[in-house]
Amino acid sequence: MFDALDPDVLARRDGEKWAYAPEDTLSAWIGDMDFPVAPEIRAALIRRIDGDLGYPVWFDGTEGAPLGEAFAARMKRRFGFAAEPTHLRLFTDVNQAISAVLRLATRPGDAVVLHTPACPPFVDDLRRMDRPPLTVPIEEGLHGWTLDPDRVAATLDRAERCRVLFLVNPHNPTGRVLRRDELEGLAELALRHDLLVISDEVHADLTHPPHVHIPFASLGPEIAARTVTVTSGSKAFNLAGIRCAAAHIGPPELRDAVDARRGLLFGQVGVLAVAALEAAWAEGDAWLDEVRVLLDRNRRRLAAGLPEGIRHHCPEAGFLAWLDCRPLGLGIDPYVFFRDHAKVLLFSGPSFGPEGNGFARLNFATSAGVLDEILTRMHTALRAPGRT
Repeated sequence: MFDALDPDVLARRDGEKWAYAPEDTLSAWIGDMDFPVAPEIRAALIRRIDGDLGYPVWFDGTEGAPLGEAFAARMKRRFGFAAEPTHLRLFTDVNQAISAVLRLATRPGDAVVLHTPACPPFVDDLRRMDRPPLTVPIEEGLHGWTLDPDRVAATLDRAERCRVLFLVNPHNPTGRVLRRDELEGLAELALRHDLLVISDEVHADLTHPPHVHIPFASLGPEIAARTVTVTSGSKAFNLAGIRCAAAHIGPPELRDAVDARRGLLFGQVGVLAVAALEAAWAEGDAWLDEVRVLLDRNRRRLAAGLPEGIRHHCPEAGFLAWLDCRPLGLGIDPYVFFRDHAKVLLFSGPSFGPEGNGFARLNFATSAGVLDEILTRMHTALRAPGRT
């Protein structure tokens, strides 16, 4: 099922990933997988369509409803984290949840410390909200990407009015999974500086062995009480278009602030979105296990098949490869070269900030045949006569 993908059929899809690809171009940019939806999710959507599509009972604001129990059961089963069902609040996507939390928990001028390269929409949103981003670059070591809590500490010591530590773990775009000692170092900083922690863990279900995802809120009661964990089914279950995300909100005053503005201001998720995510979390593990095996194979296939001159560390989670194309001399944005000369659409590295100059991000969540054709086209373009 996962390896029987036809590029011509993919090219006719109307979602953002393929609709934005020029004619005869293979798309490997935005973070959608090419795989068909899990049958359990499809069945849940059909049941809901055949049932009641009227106003849901949980519009009354019941705490934790309707996904609190499903979320808590999943966190316990997969990560050993005893989440509190009544702390869950739903939003249309992860970015909306983060923005809403920041608007309610901080004031204009309050800074947010985060690691870079960073997903493009978030830094832009911080600036629009007047929450100045304090960026700490993830560093490259001999064996991969590294995170230094001491650099975060130095940034916080110099900062004025920093109120939030923002984490993306596993990290996008590098695919780095934070280790326990790194998380504990960041937790100590959060306590010392009295920071709210927003932890984007949307790639957690796609962590590749032997790496292990540790929810930040699982580090202890004091940390859980100041942490907002945000996630969705957009990555692990390919549900970005469903528009349903969850925020497990530790601080009680922040939950109250969200609840006071429930409804029209932030919008509400729909019954189909809830049905899809509930089925994914409760019934989708078998499908997910198959996908994870394929993604592990593809990340190794990619590492072995990249053109000479592209530097790359195999991602520890997810399906996004962060490609250092600087040795090839393709300019500040290699995305342009591969789009125009290889007919392969990657994600622009500079979109992730200055640390992305000379980089491009490649999505390998597709069939072996499509991935091999992407790599072949990249090789051919780089070997073309006249290219220096």
